[in-house]
Amino acid sequence: MQCLTRSGWIGNGLSLIAGALITLTLAPFDLWPLTFISCIVLYLSLSELSPRQAAWRAWYFGFGLFASGTSWVYVSIHDYGAASAPLALFLTLLFVAGLALLLALFGWLWARFLRQSDHSLSNALAFAALWVAIEAFRGWFLTGFPWLYIGYSQLHGPLAGLAPLGGVWLISFVLALSSALLVTLWKHTQWPSRLGAGLLLIVIWGLGLALQSYQWTQPSGAPLSVTAIQGNIEQNLKWDPAQIEAQLLLYQSLTLNAAPSDLVIWPETAVPVLKEQAQGYLNSMDRLMQQRDSALITGLPLRQLDSYDQLRYYNAITTLGDSQGEYLKQKLVPFGEYVPLQDLLRGVIAFFDLPMSDFARGPSQQAPLNAKGYKIAPYICYEVVYPEFAAELAAQSDILLTISNDTWFGTSIGPMQHLQMAQMRALEAGRWMIRATNNGVSALIDPHGVINATVPQFQQAVLRGSVVPMQGLTPYLRWQSWPLILLCALCLPPALLQRKRQAQGV
Repeated sequence: MQCLTRSGWIGNGLSLIAGALITLTLAPFDLWPLTFISCIVLYLSLSELSPRQAAWRAWYFGFGLFASGTSWVYVSIHDYGAASAPLALFLTLLFVAGLALLLALFGWLWARFLRQSDHSLSNALAFAALWVAIEAFRGWFLTGFPWLYIGYSQLHGPLAGLAPLGGVWLISFVLALSSALLVTLWKHTQWPSRLGAGLLLIVIWGLGLALQSYQWTQPSGAPLSVTAIQGNIEQNLKWDPAQIEAQLLLYQSLTLNAAPSDLVIWPETAVPVLKEQAQGYLNSMDRLMQQRDSALITGLPLRQLDSYDQLRYYNAITTLGDSQGEYLKQKLVPFGEYVPLQDLLRGVIAFFDLPMSDFARGPSQQAPLNAKGYKIAPYICYEVVYPEFAAELAAQSDILLTISNDTWFGTSIGPMQHLQMAQMRALEAGRWMIRATNNGVSALIDPHGVINATVPQFQQAVLRGSVVPMQGLTPYLRWQSWPLILLCALCLPPALLQRKRQAQGV
């Protein structure tokens, strides 16, 4: 125990391992009880360190978390970004080390302002509040990286019932709080505090279990049949001009050979040319969909004038047949869809000049798509991992839809993590989610976050099934994170005051 709570390489190494354990709690491993070991190690290891030492200790935790959980970044840079192995490794480590600085900030803030010496209830509540604050900050800072939240580990765990109540961040709060409360039960010397910790654990876990079967939303119409096309186009062929016609014919053929359905979904940039250049092809597909009384929704790039009359390129969704609407992607992937500081970085290495890496950000407050008389919330790839962003559009919709091209992940754990986050969005909203991807995982997800239908990954396939339009708002869609923000705000002042009293010897 002393080697954990004191500065030094042993404690730092244990913290790094604890951070890596978080990855095992998430998809595809789903060993969620390890969350407690990980958080308890971090909580205890920061209990006696100076703010500077705590920052380093938490940085090691973050490095272990992101090195294990985002190893797919190397695949994207090396296999598809044309970077050499040493350069890809360097850029990946730089990315991981940078993200770990946010955990270092957590450690410093905790040791400098909030940490108490007695592992009290207020200490546990403050730890959970600060943890969620850092997770939320990570989802916003520099466009955000809302990946590897510990709340995702409970997608099918005992706390899943809390997702419609307060989203993935409420679950993260409860997991961090539960870990600290277990330490309070173990370490605190006063029975009132230990009794309070035990009762609080029983209440919050009992609430999570009780809400698992609660129905927050109700069907608003009859089931709609769905056909999702998974083309399995290799990334190095996707933007090859010589392969474009073959790709368009492939999606047309797979669609026409499938039985007619209400909704036909093609993945992100399934049409790999500008909309204006593919207008003849799109008109033909529109007529076919009209004949079948179907709605076709597909991803494609387009260009149009922005509010400043500048011609800009967008990663977009368009609709054909019995559907209306268009959507321009708002949450862009750095380096994949735009290049920060591009005047300096363009041309330095091939990774900074990937095809279609000059997209503009779509406007905010876009309306849902309309298909077969129902409103559909569209998310393109990365957008589905932003909880608050997804909730805003979901609240206006009957069905959720995400289209993606996860080829960039290769055979890594990335696609399974991405799928898990889409499942959480369905659970938070109490709505069906359609997920159509280029090479998997394509799936239909029910309002409980459970996969209802899927097709094998890395194969050309046609996913068939049905979804049900839903109405009504879960508490999370109605209020989003404001109740949790208020709760966290209430948790911090008692810890600050108690810390001040301890510092004054009161």
